[in-house]
Amino acid sequence: MTTSLLTDLYELTMLEASLHSGVAMRQSSFEVFARALPPGRRYGVVAGIGRLVEAISEFRFSRDDLEYLKGSRHLKPQTIEYLSDFRFSGNVWSYEEGETYFPLSPILRVEAPFGQALLLETLALSILNFDSAVASAGARMVSASGSRRLVEMGSRRIHERAAVSAARAAYIVGFAATSNLKAGQLYSIPITGTVAHAFMLAHEDERGAFAAQIAAQGPQTTVLVDTYDIEAAIRDAISVAGTSLGAIRIDSGDPAKEARRARGLLDHLGAVDTQIVISGDLDEYSIDELSHEPIDGFGVGTRLVTGSGFPTANFVYKLVAIQQTESGMLIPVSKASEAKATLGGRKFPWRVINSDNKAVMEYLQVIDSPVGNKTVFHSEKLRPLQKQIIKDGEAVLATRLDDIRLMHRDSLRELGDSAMEIVSGRPALDTTVLDSKGNLKSASS
Repeated sequence: MTTSLLTDLYELTMLEASLHSGVAMRQSSFEVFARALPPGRRYGVVAGIGRLVEAISEFRFSRDDLEYLKGSRHLKPQTIEYLSDFRFSGNVWSYEEGETYFPLSPILRVEAPFGQALLLETLALSILNFDSAVASAGARMVSASGSRRLVEMGSRRIHERAAVSAARAAYIVGFAATSNLKAGQLYSIPITGTVAHAFMLAHEDERGAFAAQIAAQGPQTTVLVDTYDIEAAIRDAISVAGTSLGAIRIDSGDPAKEARRARGLLDHLGAVDTQIVISGDLDEYSIDELSHEPIDGFGVGTRLVTGSGFPTANFVYKLVAIQQTESGMLIPVSKASEAKATLGGRKFPWRVINSDNKAVMEYLQVIDSPVGNKTVFHSEKLRPLQKQIIKDGEAVLATRLDDIRLMHRDSLRELGDSAMEIVSGRPALDTTVLDSKGNLKSASS
C-alpha cells in the first residue's frame, strides 16, 4: 500500500500553489522538534524512525490514488501530473531511535526541494508523535519497574494498526514482550499470553478451568486467580499444577495487599518459585508505588499505549531555511508568533558529555552561522546526535531493534539517576546555542 494519502489535503493545496509560484523547486530545510515536554517529564524518547523511513520509501501516488485526487476536484491537472511520478529525492537526518530528546531538540531534519519536503509533514508527525509518546511513557515505566519484567498488552485499547506500532515502541525502551501477534511477526518481539476471565467463567468451576489450561499449556503457564476468590484460586491452581506453577496473575483489587497475601500463601504451599504478575490500569506512578512489593512482573495496557496521559509528543514540522532566489544560498527563516516562535537556520545537535561520562547539555550548532563552532567546549566531549537515514531519496538506515534497545539504555545511563526518578521536574538537560558573540545561551530565548 502506498503512503501518499496518509496526509492532509492542505499539503497538496500548498504544493499546487508553490508549483505556481516557483517556490516548490527551491531547496529547503525542515526540522521536527517539540517546543516542550509534557508537564513534569524529565526527558522524551525518540521512536518511529525506522517506520518513517519505510513510509517515505512507499510515498508515491498509485493509479487509484491519482484517480481519487482527480475526482475530489481540489487539484489542477498540472498538479496531478506532478504527483504521478513523485519520488522523494532529498536527504534526511535524524536522532537514533531510542535516543532521549529535550525541548527544541531537532530530532529530524529534512532537506529537499520545498515541494517534496512539504509533502512529508503529516506522515512524519503522525508516526513520530505516536511512537515517541508511547516510548516516552514506556521508558518511565521501565525505570519504575526496576528489574521486574514488563509486558505490553494494550492492543484492545487503540486502533488495530497503532497497537502494532505501540508494541514496537514499548520493546525499544525495555518491555520484555507483547501480547500482539502481528508485532511479534513483523518485528520478532517475544510474544506472551495465557487466558482471560471469559475462559475462567466458561468452565463450571475454577479448578476445571485450571486443569484445562495446565493440560494444554503445561505447569509453567500463568494462571488468572482473581475471577472469584484469590486465595481459593491459588490453592486450586497449586493443587492442579503442583509447586512448579509458573506464575499467577492478579488483575483487580488492591495490588499491594493482594500481592503480599499471595506471596505468603504461595510460600506456605511450597510454591516458592511461582511468580506474581500484576495487571490492570497500571502506569509509571502505580508501578513505582509497587516497587517494594513481592511482585515479579507487570502487564501494562491502556496507560502505555495512550502515552500515560500524553498521547502525543507534540512534535511540529517547521521550515527553518529556504533557498534564496538571487544567491542560491539557504537562508534562515523563523516564526515570531507569540508562544509559537521558532529558531531559524539549519542546526546540528550535539550532546555535551563531562569527564564522568554524564550528559550536561544539548548543544545546537547552527550550520550556516559564522559563529557556529564548538570551540566553546574545552574539557567536555561532544557526541553527535543526528545521523543520515535517507540519502538522495534512498534509505541508508540499517538497525535492529535489539541494537536500538541497547542504545536506549546507554542514552538513559548518560542522563544519570535523577532523571529516572518518577517525580515531576524540569527537563534533565538544557538545550543551548551560541549567540552572535560566541557565548552559550538557551535555545528558547
